[in-house]
Amino acid sequence: MKKVLLIIGFNLLFLNVNAQTSDATNDWNLVQKTLNLYIDGVGTTDSVKVSKAFHHSWQMKFFEDNKLNTMKKAKYMERFDIPPHAKSDKWSGRIVFIDITGTAAVGKVEISTTKLLFTDYFNLMKTNEGWFIVDKISSRAPHRIVEVTTSK
Repeated sequence: MKKVLLIIGFNLLFLNVNAQTSDATNDWNLVQKTLNLYIDGVGTTDSVKVSKAFHHSWQMKFFEDNKLNTMKKAKYMERFDIPPHAKSDKWSGRIVFIDITGTAAVGKVEISTTKLLFTDYFNLMKTNEGWFIVDKISSRAPHRIVEVTTSK
C-alpha cells in the first residue's frame, strides 16, 4: 500500500512540474509573439500590428532635451499615418531578452537603422485577453563606428 501511495504521489508531482513548464513555455512564446508584433509593425509602419501589441493604457517614456518626456498611445500612433510598406533591408529589429514572473514580463528590443540604434525596454502584463505591452522606455544613439586596422 505504501508503494502504491508513493507511486501516485510521484506521478502527481511530475504532472504538476510538467504543467508549470508547459505554461511557462507558452507564456514565453506569447510574450515573444507580442514583441514581434511590435517589431514587425514598426518595421513596416503597420499601425494595426503596433496597436494590437499595446494595451490601451500604454505610454512611452524617453529622455530628450534634458528632460523626461511621456507620450501616450494616441500620440505615438500618429507616427503611423502612412500606409504600411515592406521592411527596408537597412532596418532590423531583434528581441534581446525576455523575463517573465507570473503575469508580468519585461523585454528588451533593439531596432537598428542606418544611422541609429534604438534600445527599447518593455513592461508587459498578462490579461484575460493575452499579453500586452503596457509601457516602454526608449533610448537612441548613433551607431558606433569601429575602425578595424589591418596588419600588412
